[in-house]
Amino acid sequence: MAHGKKLVIVESPTKMKSIQGYLGDGYEVLSSVGHIRDLADRKAIPSELKKTSVGRYSVDIENDFAPYYVESERGKKTVAELKRALKTSDELLLATDEDREGEAIAWHLLEALKPKVPVKRMVFHEITKDAIQAAVTNTRELDFDLVDAQETRRILDRLYGWDVSPVLWLKVQQGLSAGRVQSAATRLIVDRERERMAFVSASYWDVAATAATQGDAFGVQLARVGGAPIARGSDFDDRGALKKAVVRLDEAAARTLADEVTAVGAASVTALESKPGTRRPYAPFTTSTMQQEAGRKLSMSAKHAMSVAQRLYEKGYITYMRTDSTALSTQAVRAAREQAVQLYGEKAVPLNPRVYKSKSKNAQEAHEAIRPSGEHFRTPSSVSGALDRDELRLYELIWKRTVASQMSDATYETTTVTLAVALAERTAEFTASGTVYTFKGFLDAYEEGRDEKRSDAEKPDEQALPRLAVGDILSLRDVEPKGHATTPKPRYTEASLVKALEEKGIGRPSTFASIIDTILGRGYVTKRGQALVPSWVAFSVVRLLEQHFTELVDYDFTAALEDDLDAIARGEQKRVDWLREFYFGSEGHTGLRNIVDNLGEIDAREINSTRITDTAVLRIGRYGPYLEVTDPAQPDADPRRVNIPEELAPDELTAARAQELIDAPVAGDRVLGENPDNGKLIVVKDGRYGPYVQEIEPDDPTTVDAATGEVLDESPAPKKGAKKTAAGKGADKATAGKGAKKAAAAPKPRTASLFQSMSVDTIGLDDALKLLSLPRTVGADPETGEEITAQNGRYGPYLKKGADSRTLDSEQQLFDITLEEALERYKQPKYGARRASSALKEFDADPVSGKAIKLRDGRFGPYVTDGETNATVPRGEDAMAVDFDRAVQLLADKRAKGPAPKRSARTGTTRKTAAKKK
Repeated sequence: MAHGKKLVIVESPTKMKSIQGYLGDGYEVLSSVGHIRDLADRKAIPSELKKTSVGRYSVDIENDFAPYYVESERGKKTVAELKRALKTSDELLLATDEDREGEAIAWHLLEALKPKVPVKRMVFHEITKDAIQAAVTNTRELDFDLVDAQETRRILDRLYGWDVSPVLWLKVQQGLSAGRVQSAATRLIVDRERERMAFVSASYWDVAATAATQGDAFGVQLARVGGAPIARGSDFDDRGALKKAVVRLDEAAARTLADEVTAVGAASVTALESKPGTRRPYAPFTTSTMQQEAGRKLSMSAKHAMSVAQRLYEKGYITYMRTDSTALSTQAVRAAREQAVQLYGEKAVPLNPRVYKSKSKNAQEAHEAIRPSGEHFRTPSSVSGALDRDELRLYELIWKRTVASQMSDATYETTTVTLAVALAERTAEFTASGTVYTFKGFLDAYEEGRDEKRSDAEKPDEQALPRLAVGDILSLRDVEPKGHATTPKPRYTEASLVKALEEKGIGRPSTFASIIDTILGRGYVTKRGQALVPSWVAFSVVRLLEQHFTELVDYDFTAALEDDLDAIARGEQKRVDWLREFYFGSEGHTGLRNIVDNLGEIDAREINSTRITDTAVLRIGRYGPYLEVTDPAQPDADPRRVNIPEELAPDELTAARAQELIDAPVAGDRVLGENPDNGKLIVVKDGRYGPYVQEIEPDDPTTVDAATGEVLDESPAPKKGAKKTAAGKGADKATAGKGAKKAAAAPKPRTASLFQSMSVDTIGLDDALKLLSLPRTVGADPETGEEITAQNGRYGPYLKKGADSRTLDSEQQLFDITLEEALERYKQPKYGARRASSALKEFDADPVSGKAIKLRDGRFGPYVTDGETNATVPRGEDAMAVDFDRAVQLLADKRAKGPAPKRSARTGTTRKTAAKKK
């Protein structure tokens, strides 16, 4: 009887083609496209289980925390295809990624497929012919300890998220989430902002000069006066106080001293000190260090860096990119040393190969550092034609780091010179340092980037010093007093946050990118350049968690959870015992269930409030943060609300800045005139969501000042689609009076946003009335009788006829387009013109759907589509550099995530899909 083929299942479709080529006709390589099943969402749980603990979490907490899994719609289709292939196979090779997640995917495949043929686990850390063929001949059994660790993590995250997130919805804002690692990461960023808010800057002065010998000059800086050191930035604490006894020069003292030194004009060399030094090369990249360096040197986000690395791995250019290990294989060490000698000479490598050992004990990740693949490394110039811009940049970074890791130490000599200036009553001493590399070693190949430093603590730039001797007399010129101010710690960047997460043991390197992506997506953090700036909502979330879930956001506790998961992966702890202790508690540990059941009263108003001054409190309302200002002279009067500019970071809202906002006139709020049709006043306002015009009652004394005509109502214009959040229900409800229901029942005043071409300062009554007249009836379709209207919507101007719409080219067309022109538009295919222009590239058929892939330019940016699935090209990535393999990967990643969350028309809340991957 003829034997069938061996079925090999990998995670990503982009690996299939190359692996198939390496294995030959005796194998069939197919893809699971990531996870095929996950914990069920609530709506996917059968009705008979909804009243049990399974219905609460999709985890049976009463029966050994047994998970309730469901296959996604895509997963069902994938499993059916894999089962068909398995029928003609005589062996199954599970070749998912070699990390903990990959092991779990392999187990899920085993559970879903229920194969009757022999099953082997095939692992490889690079996609090269040698590696793939070696993996086939060196298979192993499934590691159930790794599977247990991954399942424990998934259950832990579900219990945490589903118990804690609803508290945030009720007390802070709908749509928020809490998570084991994302909450700790958010707290890190908020804590740094708190430090910046509490920081007190200190000013100090010093004196700089230029010292010159015959033909040579170098910079020097004042170090001591009368034998006592002068203050530097590092001598002050964060409250602006000196930490040790030093001389603190003010401006007057510095100028006087500079004048005295200038008058003397010369200094003698009193000391010369030379010290040799050695710098060792950096270890090869782990996932964490690669993300950090890609952020520092290539300005890539952690998510983008991992996406590019994934492509390089799947194309066979680098080894597996999720790893905690700094070790290199014997093959890699040989390749790196070989290339270093070729490029930099025999002295470039030490006599013995360098060995790097990882500090991490975990068994989660691969067992080799990230490096170029193969027995002989390909230089960046040799692969430039095969890689897009970002791929080439990251490959070059990995290549340089790997080669440099096996190179010789750099050696240098640092010389420090001290110059003394004899003044009338004291001596002023200046110093300068210079470093000369006697052998650059690994620095010929690679220099690690640096995170942003506090400017007050940075050393002056190193420089080359001339040959000097004690007793030499040097002239001093350009003597200049300089003022300085201490600065707070810099905000985290993605690179420095990744470093902090790793140092504190929060999360794992393979999850850092998704952690950062989550806190950005939830609105806890925004980016200002490279800096991560927390929102005021993040402050409220962290405050609530710190006060009521203290243990869960404790850094040490979060890190201990990771260590416990690693222990499960090593077989040293049991999944059920650990989950039982985490959830139900034990001696010394409260337990999540006990925390949630005994929360007590949470004051939403207090959680969403931050006092800025004696009279101003920042609150989180339904439209965002605002200042609530009380008047001490009228304690019983309703507080006044003052909007906070969106671009204002929390540490910038000082007491002085808050007072400026309170005292500032409300720009743009003015009466334009009276609507002749109904007698109502038309006012123009500049609200939180942009400028708009509004109709108001003329006899409302709380809205318009009768004497000046000034608009007094400062409430922001309602944002289209805005929903009332938990913060509004909690924080705002406390300020509502008995008449709140009546006010809510009153008809809403008509409002209309200004066109982009309009300004609050120049708009007149006629234009305002035009805006309020929208939507405009253009006419009726003579064939169907349906009315055609011109409307200004969320995404711009458009025509509407029943359920059919057409985009207009400009806002002015809302008023100008005729019925004939509108009918002509409706004769054209919907989106026809836009789709024709957005087909930027066309590719071959997708291996999963079998349909042609196209790169299009959409409303939210470029995306790839096969007609069934749309995948956005990540921000910062060159869309025109997307090739077929990258397009396939983007579609595969999108399918793996499952359908996008749908929004309920009734509540505006997110309804999660059944198999959303966390």
